[in-house]
Amino acid sequence: MIELADISKNFGKVQALHKVSLKVQSGSIHGIIGENGAGKSTLMKILTGFISKSGGDFFFHSESIDLHSPKDAREIGIGMLYQEPLDFPQLSVLDNFMAGGTDFSPVKQRTILSKLCNSFGFNLDPENKVEELTIGERQQLELMRLIRDGAKILILDEPTSGISVKQQELLFDALRSLKDDGAAILLVSHKLEEIKLLCDEVTVLRHGKIAGYQKRPFAHDKMLQAMFDTLPASQPPAVKHIAGEPLLDFRKVSSKTGRSGLHSVSTTIRSGEVVGLAGVDGSGQSVLLRTAFGLLQPESGSISRFQELETCAFIPADRLAEGLIPGLTIREHHILSKKTGPIITSKSGLEKTRDAIKTYSIRGTPKTEVENLSGGNLQRLLLSLISADIQLILMENPTRGLDVQSAAWTWKHLHARLKAEGAIIFASPDLEEIMEQSTRILVFYNGSITLDTPTKATNYQQLSRAVTGERG
Repeated sequence: MIELADISKNFGKVQALHKVSLKVQSGSIHGIIGENGAGKSTLMKILTGFISKSGGDFFFHSESIDLHSPKDAREIGIGMLYQEPLDFPQLSVLDNFMAGGTDFSPVKQRTILSKLCNSFGFNLDPENKVEELTIGERQQLELMRLIRDGAKILILDEPTSGISVKQQELLFDALRSLKDDGAAILLVSHKLEEIKLLCDEVTVLRHGKIAGYQKRPFAHDKMLQAMFDTLPASQPPAVKHIAGEPLLDFRKVSSKTGRSGLHSVSTTIRSGEVVGLAGVDGSGQSVLLRTAFGLLQPESGSISRFQELETCAFIPADRLAEGLIPGLTIREHHILSKKTGPIITSKSGLEKTRDAIKTYSIRGTPKTEVENLSGGNLQRLLLSLISADIQLILMENPTRGLDVQSAAWTWKHLHARLKAEGAIIFASPDLEEIMEQSTRILVFYNGSITLDTPTKATNYQQLSRAVTGERG
């Protein structure tokens, strides 16, 4: 259906893509894999007309086409589900569904949305505010909007990062159904298991070039070898930090924010701990993190910050919308994060930014605008902005959208920088990550803690039961 021939893209002196060619047929799912910064997202943004190519050609049903804008892509049926949802959180589900369409009849659009949701097994209340939805539900809403608009070439950028197992199953069933209906689907992912489950063929990118191609059945080791210059080492066990004095104390804290809120939650966070928050999306983990940081205020109960806890940092799941400022450069973010004088010159923050880029292996320059960074490089930038005196680090889905090597690097850095008098609290939908990196685990269900245990005292089966509401 669509063919890319020798597509190249330069950002100044940085060559993000070099003569990339591939074909995607109707009624198939084509996987695109590669480590963070390999050029996957850049290629997809070119294909959707979001950014322009520097060279190469597009062919649609063997006819040459030009894509100068998202409107051009939309007219031939190309639609993309971005890693970070593109919606209006303050508006309702129905308002967001109607956005970008040509028919603004609420009654008619409500009926269309209901039929689409029923056909794919999605449960979206048209009256709910989008800000109350989980990331997985926001993706479902965007997918319904793309289908309504007649998209026949669907691009999904890391669609399963940060969503629950149940939402993954619903999404996979929807993609298989769309494939059977003749859609051409491009699945950008770093998870080889979902590539094996869904895809008919896979193209591997490395350093902006084609590094490999396979058809089903896939050879796992060959895919890894093509993705990385060297095969990633196995994940090292988490550093065994020793719990010390209390840092943060929740006593019967309740909140109505989010889907489940918090219901009389009590827990104490101690220095030296790495606390993993498990549970289905929207069960209360995000509310606890934001309340701990001070972004949300509890409606009842008390939170005590002990004298030793003076500084903390919060890294949200949506890195661009909440963690960084699109349009600003890496250097400008470092200037904003540091204590500088009232006058900013051409040299302000430049040396420290260069040091951070080198230390954190950020693939960019001081002048690179943050929206041009890959997911892994966005996370590295956020970590580089955390000052040395931070004692409590709060994170939502710290390895969301990261490849194996980037995820391992992130955790190695976090464990290394954890102060004896500090702690880390993180939420993740990945129970394996929770088990590997935590010293203690809190499992949330419907706004309550169903299990609070040292990691060494539990197992995957017990956590899985607690996630479904069984108390331990």
